[in-house]
Amino acid sequence: MLSIKNLEAGYGKVQVLHGISIDVPRGQVVTLIGSNGAGKTTTMRAISGMIKPTAGEISLNGKRVDGMESYTITKLGLAHSPEGRRVFATMSVTDNLLLGAFPRLTGSRPRGDVESDLQRALEMFPRLKERTHQLAGTLSGGEQQMLAMARAVMLNPEVVLLDEPSMGLAPILVEEVFNIISRLKAQGVTMLLVEQFAAAALKVADYGYVLENGRISVHGPAAKLKDDPAVKAAYLGG
Repeated sequence: MLSIKNLEAGYGKVQVLHGISIDVPRGQVVTLIGSNGAGKTTTMRAISGMIKPTAGEISLNGKRVDGMESYTITKLGLAHSPEGRRVFATMSVTDNLLLGAFPRLTGSRPRGDVESDLQRALEMFPRLKERTHQLAGTLSGGEQQMLAMARAVMLNPEVVLLDEPSMGLAPILVEEVFNIISRLKAQGVTMLLVEQFAAAALKVADYGYVLENGRISVHGPAAKLKDDPAVKAAYLGG
């Protein structure tokens, strides 16, 4: 589904990623964990075209997408819920969600039933259903995060990138966000999850990668990583 091979990327002369490889099979949740500055967000930005890789390959459904513009990668079915939410503050909740479906509305992706998908998204995110006409900038941090996730799902994507969905949220909202991720997984949504709460990420994921200083240090089934002594000591408080 999504394949990253020997990816190198960075900012200007600063190289952040040093040849990382990640596979995200269809219908699975794969998580990328690591400390701050390890290169997790850089990985997501390189995959979605926000920055250009300097080496390596990124393939979506067997098609090379590395080096493409973000809007072209989106048309191919990659949705990115970025770190920091990035909602359109002066637009309503409904309009933010419809923007997520923009490639479908313009014929760049199969249209399907956008209205039914909109209602389904609101059912999955009931806090948003109560605020459909409210400006996104007036939502709480947790509600904005849910809006960013719902907007990504409105693309009817092949793969969703979730970058730090729990960042800055109260514990009760963190739990709600992970419950939503579990429901998306049950619906067969393919996801690459970057998350600061490693224990929660490994609990919901099928497979995990640990990123250290721009390199994959260990990877394996999520259940196995949860019991790895080094992973527990570094990321799980063990």
